[in-house]
Amino acid sequence: MKRLAQVSIVAACLATACQRQAFAEAAIATPAAAVEARETQGLKTAIFAGGCYWGVEGVFSHVRGVTSAVSGFEGGSADTAHYERVSEGDTGHAESVRVTYNPAVVRYDQLLQVFFGVIADPTELDFQGPDTGTQYRSALVPLSPEQRRVAAGYLAQLKVLKLWRRPIVTAIEPYRGFYPAARDHQDFMQKNPDHPYIVMWDKPKVAALRRLFPALYKASFTAG
Repeated sequence: MKRLAQVSIVAACLATACQRQAFAEAAIATPAAAVEARETQGLKTAIFAGGCYWGVEGVFSHVRGVTSAVSGFEGGSADTAHYERVSEGDTGHAESVRVTYNPAVVRYDQLLQVFFGVIADPTELDFQGPDTGTQYRSALVPLSPEQRRVAAGYLAQLKVLKLWRRPIVTAIEPYRGFYPAARDHQDFMQKNPDHPYIVMWDKPKVAALRRLFPALYKASFTAG
């Protein structure tokens, strides 16, 4: 991913072809889900993997009804759930975000609509944008049978619609445990709004959320 060792590279990209690449993966006005979530009252939690967790967390932190978005790792073991180790690409982990939300305000299917519309390109296998490796795969990790039902329904719906030029490769994965990332990776967009990576790759996603899903957007940032 980006991190301090790559800041100079990312900054240079701002004035070159990398900037054009940043806009190559356009946001899509994904449709409302045909299979709506029917969840019980009370806060619910779901996990999403969609490339660098800074952007995934940043977008969900601007969604109405989201009460927490925590960056971390899902898919591997506890002893490898550290950024440096996960970055080697062989741990089974994906950079992920644990989203807590109020289904009375935003349903799980609406979170899926945002995820596929502005957060992750579902046709990119083991990479997202500039970040490559299995740790950057896009995946849904339902934490209840209802979430799994809705996720399967929405994936099937999107595959029929063929909104993208390439096949959808986003998978539904079983929950294997979630491990929060270090503190300096939490709320990164809010704390580092001028970071070159945030400016190039993640702020456009928040702008797309506001443009495409105004009823779900909130200006304030919900800290994890």
